[in-house]
Amino acid sequence: MKRYCLTTDLKNDDQLIAEYEKYHEAVWPEIKASITDSGIQNMQIYRLANHLFMIMEVSDDFSFEKKGAMDAANPKVQEWETLMWKYQQALPQAKAGEKWLLMDKIFEL
Repeated sequence: MKRYCLTTDLKNDDQLIAEYEKYHEAVWPEIKASITDSGIQNMQIYRLANHLFMIMEVSDDFSFEKKGAMDAANPKVQEWETLMWKYQQALPQAKAGEKWLLMDKIFEL
């Protein structure tokens, strides 16, 4: 099983952060299905202030390209992603349209 760690930021606004967390208390069933259908077996998101950190554990056949194509073809995922942009902000090093950026592992015990 592979593990990926990603990061992005939220807009630094307490009300927006509270709304974002509320959405994640009850993620739409179609979004959960799209996550698992793509080969993601476990996903966790952590927050510190307006910084987010995601851990994904995926099946051997998972690929970001496959997930991206599936998401692009799913209107409910597109609706969710558009909604989440209300709360998220791209990191300075992100390319246009990117939000979650893959992190490099620099240490393992």
